[in-house]
This record gives sequence, structure tokens and C-alpha cells, in this order.
Amino acid sequence: MEKIVDIIDSIAHEKGLSVESVTEAIKKAFANTAKHLLGEDKEFEAEINPQTKKIEVYQKILVVEDGDERAKENPDRYIMLSEAKEFDPEVEVGDELRSLVDLESFGRTAAMRLHNEIEFHIQRLIEDQLFEKYKRKVGTIISGVVSRVDQEENTYLDIDEVKGILPRRYRIKGESFKPGDVVKAILRRVTVDRIHGFYLELSRTTPKFLEELLKLEVPEIKDGLVTVEKVSRIPGERAKVAVASHSPKIDPVGACVGVKGVRINAVSKELKGENIDCIEYSPIPEIFVARALSPAIITSVKIEGEKAIVTLPPDQKSKAIGKNGINIRLASMLTGFEIELVEKGEAIESEESKKEEAPKITLADLFKE
Repeated sequence: MEKIVDIIDSIAHEKGLSVESVTEAIKKAFANTAKHLLGEDKEFEAEINPQTKKIEVYQKILVVEDGDERAKENPDRYIMLSEAKEFDPEVEVGDELRSLVDLESFGRTAAMRLHNEIEFHIQRLIEDQLFEKYKRKVGTIISGVVSRVDQEENTYLDIDEVKGILPRRYRIKGESFKPGDVVKAILRRVTVDRIHGFYLELSRTTPKFLEELLKLEVPEIKDGLVTVEKVSRIPGERAKVAVASHSPKIDPVGACVGVKGVRINAVSKELKGENIDCIEYSPIPEIFVARALSPAIITSVKIEGEKAIVTLPPDQKSKAIGKNGINIRLASMLTGFEIELVEKGEAIESEESKKEEAPKITLADLFKE
């Protein structure tokens, strides 16, 4: 067993772990092996002898006051002071008596158990290290190669040394993958469970995925000259992105679209043809709402609490609503306001005139059966 210490450096180097963490893991493996062989109620501690370079295992017994019930209930872990003084006259309450344990006397049984314990604790170290590594990457794009697709259409990917899972609900509608495909996705979270063990949960439907794709395609975003302020999307169909420039010389929308649309088209292609509208962000709610409803031309916007009342010409209503209401839905998601459309020229009831109130269209109206 003394050879275990000699290979600590080798294990640390091979697995990319620190010598200190591997040393502690092996100490714990020795202590757990002793506990398994000699009794789960007993307490053990492993140390490296600096002279012999061996790992030595000791059983520990805590010294307590005479009459302490713990010494009667669990004599393997507690000993009364009067009894402890028979072994060491100078011992005091709170001290620990230690006795050396010879694991080698257990032969093959101890060796097999120790081997399993070491493997277990080293694997936990590797998983902990990977967990911390990928935890720092949550919210960024990672790529993997599809290994399989299960019956529920969840896609499994090989990502370097770990496994990634792209659940069906986080896959863009209509897209499918086969083994060997290279897939980009946003790292949604790092997870450990009993079924899959350690794995990365991925998503292609989150607005963050679109934001990160733009960052890859638009150098001005990566350099911080242009920022993505808000994103709303209906995956695979349409999205709206509000961008702002930190330099008067840079047009944020033009930078994102690129010459002849080359940049935005590259992002759209990755999103299965998703139509992406780029608009310039404004901190003024009325202006922001008007821009968000593009391509419709808006006459005026009035903000009332969490509601935006938008007045527009009759011929612009269909553009503001969009096919199946998608444009007004995305504009509402982007701005955070509930949007009401009022046609210009229609009579609006007021307390003075008592005229008929003008028709209004809300998001709720669009989806009534």
C-alpha cells in the first residue's frame, strides 16, 4: 500500500488535478476503507508519514468527562477521562487517543476495497473540477458532435470530456439532427442526476443564444462598441433585437446587419431561417415602442403604466400586428409593455364628448378562439 503515495503526482498530472486535492482524496479513501473493514461507528484518520512516505491509518477516540453517556453508548468513538489516563496519564478532556491500524493484515479484501474507494474519490474530484469549469461557461455558446437521438427526440452530444443533452423542448421547431452532426447551442445549466450523471443541458431556443450568435458574427459587439440591449424571439420564426451604439461613428443596426445582410443572414441560417429584425434601442419608452413595431409606421405612442396605447394609420394596422399576431407579440416582449392599437381618425370616447369609443386591439384579442 505504500506505493499509493508514490503515484499521487502521476494521478494529479494525468487527470489535471492538484497534488493537494489528490492527496486528500486518497487519505479519505484509506479512512473509508478502514471504516468499512472495522466498523462504520468508528472514526479513522489517514496521514502521510514524512519519513517513510507511507500512508498510515489511525483510529481516533475522543476523551470525555467521566459519566458522559456518549462513552457508554458508543465506546468505539468516546472514552472516559479516567480510562484514558491508563493509556496516557497526561491526557485531558477533548484530547484524542489514536491507535495505528494495519490495513495490510486484511489482505486482498482491503486492497480491493481501497482500489474502489480511490477510483470513486478521484472521479468525484474530476467531476467537481468539470462542474466548476463549465459553470463559468453558462450562458455562452458551446459546440458538440451528436452521438445519438433518443425516442423522445432528445439529442445527446459529445462535448470534449463531457456529455451534453439538448432536450426536445429547447430545440428549434422543425429542426432535426443525426449522429455526426456538429451542433451549436447555449449552455443553459450544468447538472448532475442519478439517470444521466454529470451532463450539460443545452438550448437553442433562448434569446441568449441569438445574442451570443450576434456576438460571434459582429466584431463591434465583441469589442463593446455595440451592445445588445433587448432580445425577443419566437424560435424558428421571427426575432427582434434592440441594439445600441457607444460611438457616434457606428450605426448599431448597420453593424449587425452587415454589408448586403451578410452578418444577420449568417445568424439567421444557424437559427433555421429565423427572420431577425434589428432596431435601434432608445431609453425613451415611446420611441422604443414605435421602433419595436417596425415595419409599421406609428403616429403616436402614449404610455399609461404598463400599457402602451399606439395610434397608427388604418393601413398600418396589419403591419403592426403581423402574420398571426407575431409582430405585436414580439414588440410587447421586447419592450415589456402591453400594446393597444388605435386607428387614427376613429372616434374615441371621452368624458366631454361621450362619443363611441374607438376599437382597440390587444394581445388578448388576437388569441381569442
